[in-house]
Amino acid sequence: MAEHTSSSITIEAAPADVMGVIADFARYPDWTGEVKEAEVLATDAKGRAEQVRLVMDAGAIKDDQVLGYTWTGENEVSWTLVKSQMLRSLDGSYILKPVGSGSTEVTYLLTVDVKIPMLGMIKRKAEKVIIDRALAGLKKRVESGAK
Repeated sequence: MAEHTSSSITIEAAPADVMGVIADFARYPDWTGEVKEAEVLATDAKGRAEQVRLVMDAGAIKDDQVLGYTWTGENEVSWTLVKSQMLRSLDGSYILKPVGSGSTEVTYLLTVDVKIPMLGMIKRKAEKVIIDRALAGLKKRVESGAK
């Protein structure tokens, strides 16, 4: 079983506001450093993305991938890799938990398996960098009030 990497951050906003930013894939290029293009390919009955194509550029790793999304209630979304040029697998999730007065703890879990050989320690370090950048970008985007 692959090991996952996770990290959490507290965002000064309600879970619904945080999830609103997470679910707005068209705006990912505005606040994530690595996503250059995002296109929703399929939606569920509630209008939430079920499949999303992402064009990624993370320096040495460039990829065109399709992810499948599963929404669990109002405070959790997970994804898995449908297709990719660089990755063998990718599983992740955002789990939101209300804390304090109007704040949200966001936990990001990620498991990545690349097609090229990579030491486990280096892979986990890369996962940690991806997670930390994503959480920092999400926090900045949500707390700035940008829609």
